[in-house]
Parts: sequence; C-alpha cells; structure tokens
Amino acid sequence: MSFVKPKYSKKQINRAGEILISDSASVSERNFADEVLTNFRAAHGYPINTFQATLRAKLKGIDEKAIVAQRLKRTPSIVLKLKRFEGMKLARMQDIGGLRAVVSSVSRVRKLEKSYRDSKFLHELVSSKDYLTDPKVDGYRGIHLIYKYANPNVPDYDGLSLELQIRTRIQHAWATAVETMGTFLGQALKSGQGEDQWREFFSIAGAALADLEKTTPVPGFESCSAQQIHQRLFESEKRLRVLEKLSGFAIAADRITTERGQGGYHLITLDSTKRTVTIRPFPVARLEEANVAYAAIEARTKAGEPIEAVLVSAGPVESLRKAYPNYFLDTQVFVRQLQRLIDGHRLGAKS
Repeated sequence: MSFVKPKYSKKQINRAGEILISDSASVSERNFADEVLTNFRAAHGYPINTFQATLRAKLKGIDEKAIVAQRLKRTPSIVLKLKRFEGMKLARMQDIGGLRAVVSSVSRVRKLEKSYRDSKFLHELVSSKDYLTDPKVDGYRGIHLIYKYANPNVPDYDGLSLELQIRTRIQHAWATAVETMGTFLGQALKSGQGEDQWREFFSIAGAALADLEKTTPVPGFESCSAQQIHQRLFESEKRLRVLEKLSGFAIAADRITTERGQGGYHLITLDSTKRTVTIRPFPVARLEEANVAYAAIEARTKAGEPIEAVLVSAGPVESLRKAYPNYFLDTQVFVRQLQRLIDGHRLGAKS
C-alpha cells in the first residue's frame, strides 16, 4: 500500500495552524499552510488503516452487523476548532484522524469499550470521554477514546493521534440529524453554534433518546419525567417543523453519481443546494492524489461554494450511506425515532 508519510516538524505544523486562523497572512504563507495541512492530515491514513483492522476484528465477537467508518477531519472543522479553543495547537489536535463504530445497543458499546481498555497495545490511550455517563449539554452521547500511535516497525507515524468514537445506532442517528440540519441552516450546530431554538430542540431530542436508552439524563433534564421531556419535544418539533424539514432533505437514489472505477478510497462530495452526491473512487496506490483532490474541493468550499467533501475508505454505496449518512442527507433513522416519540406522546395525551 502507498501511504503518505509526515514530512514537516511539529514547529512547522503549529505555524501552519497559526496561519490558517490568521486574518493577515500573505498568499505565500497561506500556500505553505495548505501544503503542510494536506500532508499532516494525509499522514494519519496509515495509523487509521491499522486501527480499522483491529476494530473490525474486535467487532466480530461483539456485533457483526456494526457499522465501521473512518475519516480525515475536514479543513473547515480543523480551522473552527483552532479558533474555538484558545491555545489549541495543530500538531496536538487529537481527532485529525478518526474512526467510528456504530453498534446496536448500549451494552455493546460498553463491551467494545472494555475490549479496548483491556487490550495490551503499544499505542497509548492518552485520554477518554464517557458521554454516556456524562452527556453533553447539547444532547450528544457516545464514548471517545484518544490514542497516540506507536509502532517500532513504522516509526514515521509515531506520536500521531487517533480518535475512536463508539455509539449506538440511535446516538449516531441523532448526530447525523444535527449535522444535516446544520448543513442546510448554514449553522455549526455540531460545534455548539447556531440559533438557540435549534440547539434547544436537539438538546431535548437528546434527552428523550437518553431516556429511551436508559442512560444518564442530559444536563438540565435530571428532574424531568419522560412525559415532560416528550411534551417539550412535541412543542419544539411543532414550532420548527423538524420532521417536515428533515424529510424534505432526502436525496433520491438517482441524484447519487458514482464515477467508474475500483478504489481503496472514495471521495464523497455533497452539493447541498443541488442536493446531489458525487462519489469518486481512488485506488490505494493513488491515495496521495486523493488527498490532493480532497484539498482542492475544500478550497472551493472556502471560496463560497455550497459543497462539502470527505475522503473515506471504500465500500458499496449502501455501506457508505450507512457510515456517512449526513453526506447523503439521510436522516431516516432519526426521523423514525422522532416520529415514534411524538406519536407516543399524542396517544398518551389522549388517554
């Protein structure tokens, strides 16, 4: 396999991060920063690939129908994170490379988490977040494990960080709906930004789903009964017409264009205005070319085009849709859960 190797020092990477958020950088400085970021991000490909193999092996004994996804963090998300967190250094950012496992139940989330915590890795578990025990105020739930890569056989990648997220399908559906709605509203809801009414809706929805899965209540809902949460959800959905909006975002199958060719990776591009998805395959040997194409699309996004892209591992379209539903504007699972909660509230109110 042909993988990109890091070629810049931590000092150069951090300088690139400073340039990315600067309002006064020169053209040459911005070109340097873009080149450094493209290489630094692409270098996470090898560690992600090895971690994905381990993840799939672990899931065979826990949940064979689990969804596995891997991605390199989008440039807009990297820049936003550098701006949001004072003192954040690009070389220390822990989620440039990410993997996700989506399993069927909370108990299987815990089994997979335990399997990793009990593993005797050379890779160092440097931090973890248990958002099932301590959900975020915005309603997000899941498990995050941050590893620092270490492999004496390929020391070029030592020290690179990877984030493993473990979620249930319901938690994944909630997160997908947040990203999809954020795309169309033009608001970074995923990052805690945007209109109060939309952030409140997803917090309430997260609280209702936490109650459904019998996990710790979302902050602010500790003293609320299920009936009270469902009433607030019903009122918020009615006011914002969430079901109507999300159902209307769906892309028909014939709006997905897949270029010919086989590849180890796919570059998925969403045009949210035209509601079209383009999938471009790249063989493993052309991974560096794929990263350059990824960066080129992100430059168009930065210039104002309503497009988003993500470079992911290969698979049939249906598998890609399950792993990256927000890029297909696919919120069906969330819509079904929301409809059930609202219908249940209506029936309860009538009885």
